[in-house]
Amino acid sequence: MVATARAMVTEAPTPAPAAGLPSPREIFQEYGPYIWRVLRRLGVPESDADDVCQEVFMAVHKQLASFEGRSSLRTWLYAIALRRASSYRRRAHRRHETTTATPPEQVVEDDPLRELEKRRARETLDRLLDTLDDKSREVFVLYEIEQLRMPEVAEVLGHPLQTCYGRLRQARRDLKAAAQELGGRA
Repeated sequence: MVATARAMVTEAPTPAPAAGLPSPREIFQEYGPYIWRVLRRLGVPESDADDVCQEVFMAVHKQLASFEGRSSLRTWLYAIALRRASSYRRRAHRRHETTTATPPEQVVEDDPLRELEKRRARETLDRLLDTLDDKSREVFVLYEIEQLRMPEVAEVLGHPLQTCYGRLRQARRDLKAAAQELGGRA
């Protein structure tokens, strides 16, 4: 995570959270890595994931006092992350900068071959998810990867339950076709 996100959460004046809610710092510590992964799976490149994650937690920081508790905290955070990821994807085509494919230096704690396999699997997953339209991708990521129950997915996205089930079926079909095509090229 970006150090500026931590600084923002820990140093900025904190609005008083509603009774029984954790502080912005506690929310960031508990959900930061999870939200970062959600953003990545929703199409935010790794090079920009820290910045978009920071945007999510800035919004959380500003809006925490107005959280009404009509949904779980986790669902509320997902909704914010989804909106930020969607906003990012809309503005990404206007950027003039280019990202590089050079990986950052990482400490290898596991078997190098296993780490390579994991990295390739994540890259393949990202390529396959990139083939989905945004609405199907959101449902698939929340249901299959983040393992939310479908009523929670529908609540986060603000869509009828049956619409979400339909988008999940379509996403599965599209991913199967993309995986077969990718397998044929390999």
